[in-house]
Amino acid sequence: MKFAIVDIETTGGFPEQHGLTEIAIVLHDGNTIEGKYETLINPHQPIPPFIANMTGISNAMVAAAPDFADVAFNIHNLLKDRVFVAHNVNFDYSFVKYHLQQAGFTLQTPKLCTIRLSRKVFPGFRKYGLGNLCRELGIRIENRHRAGGDALATTEVLDLVLRNNGLRLISEMLKKENHGQVLPANLPEQHIKSLPQEPGVYYFHDAKGKVIYVGKARNLKKRVISHFTGMDASKKRQELMRSVYAVTHTVCPTEFIASLFESVEIKRLWPLHNKSQKRFEQLWGIYIFEDSIGYQRLAIDKKKKHLEPVMAFGMLADAHRMLWKLVKEFNLHPVLCFLDKTAATDLPLPETYNASVREAVSWLHATRETFLIREKQSCVLVEDGVFYGMGTLDTDIPHTELETLKACLTRYPENEVMRSMIRNYKDRYPAKITRIA
Repeated sequence: MKFAIVDIETTGGFPEQHGLTEIAIVLHDGNTIEGKYETLINPHQPIPPFIANMTGISNAMVAAAPDFADVAFNIHNLLKDRVFVAHNVNFDYSFVKYHLQQAGFTLQTPKLCTIRLSRKVFPGFRKYGLGNLCRELGIRIENRHRAGGDALATTEVLDLVLRNNGLRLISEMLKKENHGQVLPANLPEQHIKSLPQEPGVYYFHDAKGKVIYVGKARNLKKRVISHFTGMDASKKRQELMRSVYAVTHTVCPTEFIASLFESVEIKRLWPLHNKSQKRFEQLWGIYIFEDSIGYQRLAIDKKKKHLEPVMAFGMLADAHRMLWKLVKEFNLHPVLCFLDKTAATDLPLPETYNASVREAVSWLHATRETFLIREKQSCVLVEDGVFYGMGTLDTDIPHTELETLKACLTRYPENEVMRSMIRNYKDRYPAKITRIA
């Protein structure tokens, strides 16, 4: 088995935005070092001061260095047909693969992470960063935070692993079906192995245990692994890869239940790396009140905390469309509904007009159905047009026993996304809808 031990220095953490300033490759045949390659690279962007201080690589040093494109052919030839080895391999591999691709070369080699490998061969250390690991193993690093020095230190780590009967473990880690090499360096492989192949909601946690991402899945194991496969070099994915230290999950009876529960959890936890479903909802309602001269009036306003609207809406435009519909179908006056700002003329008598308003409100109430969505053993309850809750029913409770059903369900707060999902599901699968009078 032939290895290429790689270390790079960069101008930042994301391949799409940052460049390489140095690369070192140590060629190893499984017994001895076969050769070394090391070069500075001109990134064509300023090196941040804190990186320059840490690595000792300055803008002046790389000014006359070759572009990555100029050395890409040599780098690709050195790496192909070998196992790509690095400490926290996903970082180095993503940079090298991305910049090779920009230069017209495709890198498709197996990867080996010496952080994950060392955790298995040398268990019990407090930390497994290269500096800490080398101190624990008695390896001296020369030129720390330079590609050449760190690549040679990583090579010594690999040598120690091989001398401790690590070849069998390496072979196992490189098997195609083994997902360990695609996982973030800080995520224990057992967290993935323990995931079921069932629908549910999964949570990514950071080093402090805080939830930083929530997702839903038809197949939990397959979906979580998909986050870490492929070589997406975007800033969003690279940040997520570095931040994930743990994965937990909640199994759901169906994918639809998982979708609803994901929305609940995103609103509850507000995770850092979730972008969709995180806008604050400004709910609107159609309210009814009586004015000083006796007219029952319908008006649109922001949803009140202690006042129930006749009907609630996620968007102001939807509320306006519904109120205009009522005006046309029940002969309501636009001025009395605050839809027309001109002066009121030819108003009907309050008694006559109020009867029309009561008729319109009754019609609105009639549209607020109570129904169940039943799929397998799962149940979603919508009561008077408002999502009530969901859960699993162990017994076949008659749908007429509404209070008994409600006692078996978990109540959750409703949001606009959930309303949309329920509406779409109801239209798509009418056979799964049980209406309750």
